[in-house]
Amino acid sequence: MPLRPNGLARAAVRFRPAAFAGTFVALLMTVAIVSACGILLESGARAALPPTRYAQAPVVVAADQRIHWQAGSGEGAYEEAVRVPERARVDAALLERLAPLGRAVPDVVFPVRGEGGSGSLEASGWGASAFTGTPLAGGRAPGAPGEVVLGAGAGAGAGAAGERITLDTPVGKREFRVVGRAAGTGVWFSDAEARALSGHPGALDAVVLFDADPERVRAAVDGRAQVLTGAARAVDPQLAGAKELLMGLGGSFGGIATLVAVFTAAGTVALCVGQRSREFALLRAVGATPRQVRRIVATEALLVAPAAGVLGCVPGIGLAAWWFGQLQAKGAIPDGVELTVSWIPLVSAAGAGLVTALLAGWAAARRPARIRPGQALAAAAVERLRPGWIRTPLGIAALAGGAACAGLAATSGGDDAANAALGVVMLFMLAVALLGPLIARACAGVLGLPLRAAGASGSLAAANSRANARRFASAITPIVLAMAFSSVLVFLHTSEEEATRQQQAAGLLADHVITDPPADARGGVAITRTSVLAMSGTGSERRFQSASAQGVAGDVTTVQDLGVREGSLGALRPGTVAVDRTLAESARLGVGDRVELRLPDGVPANPEIVAVYTRGLGLGLVTLPASDLTGHTTAGRATELLVRGPVPAGLGPAVSPSEWTTAQSTEREVGAWANALMAAVLGGFAAVAAANTLVMTVLDRRHELRMLRLVGSTRGQVLRMLRWEALLVGGAGVTLGSAIALATLYPLTKVVTGAPPHVPPVLYASFVAAALALGLTATLLPARWSLRRRTGTA
Repeated sequence: MPLRPNGLARAAVRFRPAAFAGTFVALLMTVAIVSACGILLESGARAALPPTRYAQAPVVVAADQRIHWQAGSGEGAYEEAVRVPERARVDAALLERLAPLGRAVPDVVFPVRGEGGSGSLEASGWGASAFTGTPLAGGRAPGAPGEVVLGAGAGAGAGAAGERITLDTPVGKREFRVVGRAAGTGVWFSDAEARALSGHPGALDAVVLFDADPERVRAAVDGRAQVLTGAARAVDPQLAGAKELLMGLGGSFGGIATLVAVFTAAGTVALCVGQRSREFALLRAVGATPRQVRRIVATEALLVAPAAGVLGCVPGIGLAAWWFGQLQAKGAIPDGVELTVSWIPLVSAAGAGLVTALLAGWAAARRPARIRPGQALAAAAVERLRPGWIRTPLGIAALAGGAACAGLAATSGGDDAANAALGVVMLFMLAVALLGPLIARACAGVLGLPLRAAGASGSLAAANSRANARRFASAITPIVLAMAFSSVLVFLHTSEEEATRQQQAAGLLADHVITDPPADARGGVAITRTSVLAMSGTGSERRFQSASAQGVAGDVTTVQDLGVREGSLGALRPGTVAVDRTLAESARLGVGDRVELRLPDGVPANPEIVAVYTRGLGLGLVTLPASDLTGHTTAGRATELLVRGPVPAGLGPAVSPSEWTTAQSTEREVGAWANALMAAVLGGFAAVAAANTLVMTVLDRRHELRMLRLVGSTRGQVLRMLRWEALLVGGAGVTLGSAIALATLYPLTKVVTGAPPHVPPVLYASFVAAALALGLTATLLPARWSLRRRTGTA
């Protein structure tokens, strides 16, 4: 028989709107945050760019920009993949193999700089003009070594035809004769010379084929590269990064945010149902069956949740659009990628809100529905003191699980430890929710002791909180949630930033840093900054993770103090590597062991560890000889020159170590912004939920407050009592939230940074002040409204 809205449910919503307003707000915000994360996830999955460089290339043979490996073992084995840090290339031998199938054009792209070192230009072979459509504006195409065609980006007056110019290439400075000008931007050499100058003559960025059958090309390639046609020709590293970013935000963070939202909404629905326990008891006393009581709750959910779902999608779309726009403005997402809004995330979010309301209402209605009619009114008159036989064991298990996970995170390393933070918080938060009444009584007993010295109002506030532990628990849980999540996200980042700054300040011994030096620069230690993929974990948990790396040319100990803990950097030579302690501990490796790496372009390497150091967070988790990176980076040159003493002439502008440290911090601004935004989303949602819960709680106590007025309490005394209660709620929430955050942060920061958490006092004080102000505002404003009526009307 289909479920129909009955008169009692409609009457409850119509005549007691305040009781359902809190539920409506909680469900609306749940749908908003779930739909926003779903939109970002879908946008990442469907992100695409039209082919640009290869728009006129029928078939493109390029390397897979991801590496794949088998994770797990036995029947539980599965494949994982991760994007390589820089451009992966194909073997140049493929060019000869593919030549019989059609006109094969090699493509290499690399940066060069003009005389004076100002500005970087994109260089390639002139054969690329066949698919880029770049026309000659004058002169002829380069055909011999030492010839070059300059594009518009080289400057209108630079290098007239026949003149000789000097260009700084990845293999050093070379002199060329200008033989033509092109309409496009960049620099063009002959195909053979472009490959020689690129720094990786044995590898090509891609091979473009004309008049070739893609299936025959795939057979010839035989899995050693990807054969791209159609939209897949948009080979853009920024697109791959944007897809990962959006799917990470929508998936990983979205999953946590969804759990928080559903968790909070369920608590609000349960509070709404619990506040009406006397109504349900009266219905049971006059003959309502348990099925009818549950039907009433389900119908109420069906009346409130769909409307909240429809309206919640509007701010959800707005939040996703704003978030997407901010990421695009900061350069994390290419301009051509668009936000995708379809019915899938919207319907899913609305469905999640409806299911949450139904399940939470059903769980909260179980006790009033199954109690015997003769005992219903008596049971609803007083709060149950006995712990639940289901909630209590589950809460203890969640508490033990959170502690175990925190300990496990303390033995993990790098990204694994950082990614475990929110999961640990969730377990502790689940424990707080399940053990709420017990924790609330303990908090009221301990924190209520000082209130007894505050006179009658303080004593009454402490007694009220202790006697109504379930109501007290409902009020403090959202504040704990807001405090814990915001603190973990923000202070994990401040701890990493502080450790990075300290390591850079202590570890950089050079007097000057020259950024982007000439390829043949001398007079210092050349540093090539990049990233590699390093195998971390052990057993079935082994996986590749990105690690910052530096290739050094020269004696690195003269310009850096890496804080060597084991081994010696003097033994660093081709085929060896030095690693940070976090990487070594994660993979259970030490001096003499070999670490499995993938170089910046994905090429495998298995160097021997000769040193383990402690300042990798600030200077680089992996240190290896620069010669081992030759031909494996996109730029093909050193990125920095560290100099002790005076700066040699002709190397370009230099910056001080402090200026270099500040610049490095600026480059991490996107990460800091993303962390702060996630904290704002989760903390803001929890804060609104806390205010919503407190308002619902106070409005439900209207008769209690007016009764206090009838027995002789003045309006000021009642408000003082509520003020003390609000401070007690805020204090308990801040204390528990801070304890959860500290229990999560301490092991994580010890692993990631090697130091305790760095908590800026002013920032933490602002969190505490915000929590207390939230509690006071959300309590006193509805209380003043409730006390507006005259005492005699209570």
